[in-house]
Amino acid sequence: MGPFGTVIMVPMFPELREEFDASQSAVTLGYSLYLIPFAALLLLSGTLGERWGRRRTVRGTYLLYAAASLGCALAPTLEVFIAARAVQGVANAFITPLLLAGLAETVHPTRFGRQVGIYSSFQALGGGLGPVLGGLAADTDWRFAFFGTMVISLALAIAPPDGEPRVDAEAPRIKPLLTRRMVLLGIAFFFGAAGPLGISVVIGAAARDVLELDGTTAGLVLFCGAMTALLLGPLWGGVLDRYGTRRVGTVAAIAATFTAALPSLADTAWTLGIFTVLVSAMVGLLVIVFQALGASIMPENRGGALSFLLAFRFVGHAVGPILLIPLLDWSVRGAFLIGAALGLVTIAVVASLRPAVQDSPVE
Repeated sequence: MGPFGTVIMVPMFPELREEFDASQSAVTLGYSLYLIPFAALLLLSGTLGERWGRRRTVRGTYLLYAAASLGCALAPTLEVFIAARAVQGVANAFITPLLLAGLAETVHPTRFGRQVGIYSSFQALGGGLGPVLGGLAADTDWRFAFFGTMVISLALAIAPPDGEPRVDAEAPRIKPLLTRRMVLLGIAFFFGAAGPLGISVVIGAAARDVLELDGTTAGLVLFCGAMTALLLGPLWGGVLDRYGTRRVGTVAAIAATFTAALPSLADTAWTLGIFTVLVSAMVGLLVIVFQALGASIMPENRGGALSFLLAFRFVGHAVGPILLIPLLDWSVRGAFLIGAALGLVTIAVVASLRPAVQDSPVE
């Protein structure tokens, strides 16, 4: 639901501009302001969810997501639409950390990378279906997309994951998470998400406004990329188990950074699709590395550590489109090159990591 709801609006930017008589930058806020409250709450949501109980927390957030989806579908103005998207982001903050934390407790450590890969494959499926259905809605009535997320959220609320409240859970504390290693990983995730990991949003905008593809075709291009991540997820997880996070993470960061600029060379839907597949393969591997690190780096508070790192990621995803999409009017190639260049920070941080040692708090 998280990846699906995040990207469902990407192929409908032109229709939203027309519906609300708004600029591209204003409509882009509907994407970015979904992610900002989402990222802010991730700092605490994993720990809070453990304290309240995974079952109760996830069910409540699905119901909140359904209400916010209805608000998007019925929004009379862009301001109301953006506010409803922000509420969707609030709800989404309590889902992924709790699901991954539960996964970490149910599989053997030697198979954890592969299991995270499978989990990421299903996330990729959601992220792939979002643009397809969003594109179909854009070509008919964009509001259908949000009626759809409302129905899906209500269905998911029926069967939330196991997890009762932990009566001995401490109140959320940020300070124990502020180790040098955790903060460096957060910075790496932020720059990666603002650039290579989030380049699909720029691809979607370029597909509609530069190549002038219809909503359905643009959605299918993004779907091909997401399906690549889905199919390769288990394989990448096995690679991670075999070679370790530092080595695999460095290779993945380099590959994602240097392929992120390729879509700027596309001049047809077919070439854009091919380049999107290549980028998505490398991006999928890097995401698995970060998810595995987040779920294993602090066993005493898996949900809190994972949500802490994901907060940096999704702030990056929020900032990236605000920075890069307006640059498409200046230079398509320039927008993609700047986005790719942000990944250089990710490379530097991941390559500098050493095997886990006793971390010291950041001064």
